[in-house]
Amino acid sequence: MKTSEIIIDDTTLRDGEQTAGVVFSRREKLAIARLLDLIGVQEIECGIPAMGADEQDSIRALVEMELSARLITWNRALIPEIQASIDCGIKAVDISLSVSDQMISRKLKKDRTAVKEQLKTALGFARQHDLYVSVGGEDASRADLGFLVELLQITRELGGDRFRFCDTLGIMDPFSMYDKVAWLRAAVPEVEIEVHTHNDLGMATANAIAGIRAGARFVNTTVNGLGERAGNAALEEVVMGLKHACGIETGIDTHRFRELSLMVAKASRRELPSWKAVVGERVFAHESGLHADGVLKDPHNYEGFDPAEVGLVRQIVVGKHSGASGLIDRYRSLGIVLSRDDAGLLLPVVRLEALRRKRDLKDRELVNIYLNGAELLKAA
Repeated sequence: MKTSEIIIDDTTLRDGEQTAGVVFSRREKLAIARLLDLIGVQEIECGIPAMGADEQDSIRALVEMELSARLITWNRALIPEIQASIDCGIKAVDISLSVSDQMISRKLKKDRTAVKEQLKTALGFARQHDLYVSVGGEDASRADLGFLVELLQITRELGGDRFRFCDTLGIMDPFSMYDKVAWLRAAVPEVEIEVHTHNDLGMATANAIAGIRAGARFVNTTVNGLGERAGNAALEEVVMGLKHACGIETGIDTHRFRELSLMVAKASRRELPSWKAVVGERVFAHESGLHADGVLKDPHNYEGFDPAEVGLVRQIVVGKHSGASGLIDRYRSLGIVLSRDDAGLLLPVVRLEALRRKRDLKDRELVNIYLNGAELLKAA
């Protein structure tokens, strides 16, 4: 395991809140930001000042918290919006421009020259005010790489700090992400790259990690993968993926991931699925006889990491697919000692009941099965 210099820029309070129908109260924003800061997230994208007075007040309240994490706001590359961020007490901004020919011509009704001039004006203004600047390339995944190099060169020449490579539509795969980020890093090595990925094809986390492996130092995440349409790369997935798939330690305290996920799920009114990768309640639940037996012998047989790493606990579930080992362990947790022979006698009853109920069995149901089967066990 190596310690990285990867910077997590969590955008739960910005892109996460842009999830259709999601609204965070100011109290919720402050609580989420505080916990993100406590676990070691290095940067928090905290809102869009141009939205108006209420958003600006929330951002000022976040600034007043004096967190260790750097606060950064999202702005179009327009002087009035950057000024609104300055007025909130913000010292770091993302200035966003559409960079694909599709969006330049069909959305902005402009050309590449106009985009470059807009970047020069906005970046020049931001640097005059000593702001830390991330230049956000909206729809960069569909942009011409040569044009992106021109924008990176302008970023370098005018003192921008990094360039955000956005897969705005979530249409990339990890292989093309790696190739494009690596190409840009080689073309303009002086400018750091940030990757911002969406999950429309279910590859946001994979694309984020591919971008990091290609040389990006900054990565956008959201708690639980909240975000526009299908969401963004999930904070908990990116951090644990880097740690356990890539051997890269981010310095984030993962033990409070479950707590953080539940907090954001409640605030966003978006239920956290029990099977959600990394933080779902049943990610470490084992029912299959083969799996339960294996994990009871050695958790590493069927668990890639300790559930305590993310604030979860292992569960042995009794249901249709249970075997003797899982049944014995579950009854032991209820204070009931079963022999293997006893378990063999009760298993058909347990499986039939689970089949009838179409789910795993609860503690009370298991106790009733044991009590009702007492004569059967005595006879055996």
